[in-house]
Amino acid sequence: MPYYRYSRFRSPRRRGFFGGGRRLRSVDWSAYTLAKFEKKFYHECSSVRDRSRRDVEEFRSKHKVTVLGHNVPRPLFKFSEAGFPSYIMSVIKKSKWDSPTPIQCQGWPVALSGRDLVGIAQTGSGKTASFLLPAIVHAKAQPSLKRGDGPIVLVLVPTRELAQQVEKVAEDFCYSAGFKSACLYGGASRTSQGEALGQSPEVVIATPGRLLDFLESRHTNLRRCTYLVLDEADRMLDMGFEPSIRRVVSQVRPDRQTLMWSATWPREVKALAEDFLYDYIQINVGSTKLSANHNIRQHVEILSESEKFKRLLSLLNSFDT
Repeated sequence: MPYYRYSRFRSPRRRGFFGGGRRLRSVDWSAYTLAKFEKKFYHECSSVRDRSRRDVEEFRSKHKVTVLGHNVPRPLFKFSEAGFPSYIMSVIKKSKWDSPTPIQCQGWPVALSGRDLVGIAQTGSGKTASFLLPAIVHAKAQPSLKRGDGPIVLVLVPTRELAQQVEKVAEDFCYSAGFKSACLYGGASRTSQGEALGQSPEVVIATPGRLLDFLESRHTNLRRCTYLVLDEADRMLDMGFEPSIRRVVSQVRPDRQTLMWSATWPREVKALAEDFLYDYIQINVGSTKLSANHNIRQHVEILSESEKFKRLLSLLNSFDT
């Protein structure tokens, strides 16, 4: 399974937003001697190692977890079994998380082992922490960034709203690790985002178009990026971002660790995984087909026109509390 096959440059599934970067040239990585980097941090603890095959199968069956690939690590059941350092565990305890979600139980051992990963899981499954916590561990093990260096961790997302959500989860973990982060998306001040990039953040969360703008203007680069996440890949393709994604990935060294997350597993996402990931493990939680998320409770209120605005204000006030 090769790292890239750029001859398979597909048109987007429907017309969408392409962002900038048209003048950005692909990097000929064969001309570079790439510095080695660390990506294997997982040490299976005795409680996980002694877990029987039956226990593992019961867990996966109960939580509708299926795995594909070779040498798939056993799932962990508790935060303590992940082997996270104190700067991660302190935030977990402060956040009062009860226990890992199924995708975290199976995803953390894979990501911390340095393997490429495809995760198929619904929104609300805990997938953001599934890739962010290993990302912080990964970045902490690399040589410190110098001024002018680009990020070690790059998370590509389709929308401003998702970028802000991921940034919110990342903030406390980055602070605890002594890291800086930058969140890049359209519709906001390019100047302030450029200033954040100028501080050489270890973690960058970005939409493809805005990131390409900064790459093309040389506000940043991806030469130090060794941990790449494509979040909601199916949605990015639906929005027509495939050319932009390919331009971004062309700037990242081919021996990086790559994690791709998606709610569904259509042919187009599979093809992207084949192009960008190497010897990956696939984890599915639930169905790979698009469906409503039953973990989200929906409430419907039937109101007259005169009542709607007052009720809206009441709800907004309740969210603040």
